[in-house]
Amino acid sequence: MNKFRDIKPDEIENNLVNLRQLVFEVTDACNLKCKYCGYGDLYYGYDKRESKYLSVNKAKVLLNYLSNIWNANITNEESPLTYISFYGGEPLLNIAFIKEIIAYVESLKLKRDILFSMTTNAMLLDKYMDFLVEKNFSLLISLDGNRRAQSYRVTKTTGENSFDKVICNVKALQAKYPKYFNEHVNFNSVLHNRNSVGGTYSFIKKNFNKETTISELNNSEIREDKRDEYDRTFRNKIESIKNSSNCEALEKKLFLGDPKTNDLLLFLHQYSGNVFKDYASFLVNPEKILSTNTGTCIPFAKKMFVTVNGKILQCERIDHSFSLGTVSENEVHLDVDKIAKIFNRYIAKVRGQCSICYRKRSCIQCFHYIPDIKSQHPSCLGFMDKKRYDMYCSYCLGHLAKYPKLYNKIMTKVRVD
Repeated sequence: MNKFRDIKPDEIENNLVNLRQLVFEVTDACNLKCKYCGYGDLYYGYDKRESKYLSVNKAKVLLNYLSNIWNANITNEESPLTYISFYGGEPLLNIAFIKEIIAYVESLKLKRDILFSMTTNAMLLDKYMDFLVEKNFSLLISLDGNRRAQSYRVTKTTGENSFDKVICNVKALQAKYPKYFNEHVNFNSVLHNRNSVGGTYSFIKKNFNKETTISELNNSEIREDKRDEYDRTFRNKIESIKNSSNCEALEKKLFLGDPKTNDLLLFLHQYSGNVFKDYASFLVNPEKILSTNTGTCIPFAKKMFVTVNGKILQCERIDHSFSLGTVSENEVHLDVDKIAKIFNRYIAKVRGQCSICYRKRSCIQCFHYIPDIKSQHPSCLGFMDKKRYDMYCSYCLGHLAKYPKLYNKIMTKVRVD
């Protein structure tokens, strides 16, 4: 039986030294009012949206704090790289913040490579594309497909479909900066009851020669009084692929975008016996390696997210009440000992379930998404008894049997971070 361990403060400190992404929520304001927005009427778990702008001074205080850590410590990589990302709301509504922070980052002469990225609805792209190209931004543009597919993304002031404005702006960027567009622009699409995986994929491929990432609606922290509305809007990705006229061809095009192939990837990664993190892994029995229970990321292993109110979280997808610290106008309040204790307290709550869970080696359940995790005896949504686990194995192996060439493709062409 696998034994579990607690995380240690020095692991969190190491993650800060090697931080891969720093995300600023530059504003909670938006020029669109998307029906299914994670900060909208369907959900709870976030601070009240008050059209605030993140203080430039708070961002500089945090950058000073991190730069001191980065410059005083040796990283795990010879050439460390950190993305500084801008998020919203719609981040381009606070372009003054973005420009000032980039100028400040460039003045710090950090001992690492810094790249900039942004998630945007593209409504203001026509005004600021020159600057974004100049700074070599990686852009993730939100676009759900054709006019009907985009019809949940309406303007905040008039309620009009944003389709025409977004398409016009994105086409203008593509025409003016084709090389940049090909290398640095990607798309994200939300699946709902007015579009489909096949239709959205085809639309973006045809119009921009790009493949989009297609995501289902967030299924956590749904307001009970909005449950029926959520259910009407939700569309299952697997079912949408299955119902397309060219199902098998679409699955092949999507590759890891196909949920079944992605599940197979995780299955093979944990159970094939052919995946090793480093050379030392060849010499150690994986059954004897102590690991943390649940699939929750250790704080700052992937990113740090700073809300418009100065709260510091592990990522932008979790309840704001799980703040790990704060940044004020004068200092950063981040206690790694306290963070480790809180994290360990949560994973200890479900450790009994984890110890008898058949999927513990490939768990993807983040404890932040367990609805009653703050109670004394929470119930893990990802728990698998033997019957459920056998069904899971059959599901993964059945997909592999249907597409036997996937094994070689996954094991040779996919990188798992």
